[in-house]
Amino acid sequence: MAVKKKFASFQEMIENSQKPVLIDFYATWCGPCQVMSQVLEQVSVQMLDEIQIVKIDGDRYNTLASQHGVHAYPTIVLYKNKQVAFRAEGVVPAPQLMQQLRQVIRK
Repeated sequence: MAVKKKFASFQEMIENSQKPVLIDFYATWCGPCQVMSQVLEQVSVQMLDEIQIVKIDGDRYNTLASQHGVHAYPTIVLYKNKQVAFRAEGVVPAPQLMQQLRQVIRK
C-alpha cells in the first residue's frame, strides 16, 4: 500500500533509507504507468521487508526526472547503498521484477 511521505530532498530520502529504494517515475496520463502501478502494489506486498517503493510524478517533478535520466514512462530505478543498482523502462511483470530485484538486493 502506498503511503505519502515528505522528504527535504531526494538525496536525503536515498541516504536515510534503511532498505534499498525503488523509485517509480510515472506520469498521470501514461497508460502503461497505471499498469505498472498495479505491478508495484503486488511487489510492495511481497517485498515489504526488502525494499521501500517511492512514486514520483515525472511531469510534476520534471527536473528531478531529467536529472535521473528518465526519458520514458514508466521508469523504475533501484537505489542500493546510495547508488543506482537496477533500472528498467516500461511495464515489467511482477514475478520477473521481483526476481530481478531480489538478485540485485542479495548481491
